[in-house]
Amino acid sequence: AFLLLVVLQLAGATSAAALPVAINTWAFRKAAETAWRVLQLGGSELDAVERGCGQCEIDQCDGSVGYGGSPDESGETTLDAMIMDGNTMDVGAVADLRHIKNAIGVARKVMEYTKHTLLVGESASLFAVRMGFPYEDLTTQKSLSVYSKWLNQSCQPNYWKNVVPDSSKSCGPYKRPEKVTCKEEQTISQRSVHNHDTIGMIVIGESGTVASGTSTNGAAHKIPGRVGDSPIAGAGSYADSTAGGAAATGDGDIMMRFLPSFQAVEYMRMGTDPTVACQKVISRIQKYAPKFFGAVICANTTGSYGAACNKIPEFTQFHFMVSSPSLNQPTEQVVDCI
Repeated sequence: AFLLLVVLQLAGATSAAALPVAINTWAFRKAAETAWRVLQLGGSELDAVERGCGQCEIDQCDGSVGYGGSPDESGETTLDAMIMDGNTMDVGAVADLRHIKNAIGVARKVMEYTKHTLLVGESASLFAVRMGFPYEDLTTQKSLSVYSKWLNQSCQPNYWKNVVPDSSKSCGPYKRPEKVTCKEEQTISQRSVHNHDTIGMIVIGESGTVASGTSTNGAAHKIPGRVGDSPIAGAGSYADSTAGGAAATGDGDIMMRFLPSFQAVEYMRMGTDPTVACQKVISRIQKYAPKFFGAVICANTTGSYGAACNKIPEFTQFHFMVSSPSLNQPTEQVVDCI
């Protein structure tokens, strides 16, 4: 009997981590610290997610969140974001948002002041202005120089295929060829792995309430109008206070087709360990896109958490941040890709 007790204690130690817990993609420490501080000061889980992701919008985390990064094919920076309440399953999201810096702030207003889930484009900007957000230019010297350098490199890389002129050799405007000869080339994720591309965050409060959110400026040199996985509920992130939360980062064009965040939460609902839940959604995408760039973070309502990523030559480990009572401060963690 004594032996059994020890085994149970060991098993329990790994799964029953302490709450609250906040976890976010990449080593975005300031974002983690901001979210954790909001919780410590009595803010809600949604407040923590909004302020944490909002910190990355201000800091322009890795140039892939917020203004002044990832210019599209016309040189403009546009933003995608979402926030989700795991108690009510309400979602607010914005996509292709122009001229407004605080994308996740606008997403929160969509959730609180409308019966809608997702607003897009210039109309979303008008809504944001009505909600009191300043209308400002998201272009910076840095994003302009990224754009002009790209033009000088014959617009490489880009996201076109099966068009004329040959998109691998020259700039557009592209159009479809007279005769269609669809040769689907399997290119490795064009996006450089340094273009980390999204902050995703999960916050689980002391009572087990789950909130999640994302913010990104999308893929550099994207075709204008492109929306990735980030603002799509179940793809970019998902929160359900009866099970847990998940968030994804990486090549959104591929990942969004698999709703990885939704799937991971469903695995956790069935009792799957968060790390295993993350691994299962990554390996599911691998079958169709073995060379995709991406990672997922997962946390369940007991405070257990995990992450997984797809191993490609330039991406073998994934760094993420965790804050919990058992850690003295927001702490960077690393997982080996599978």
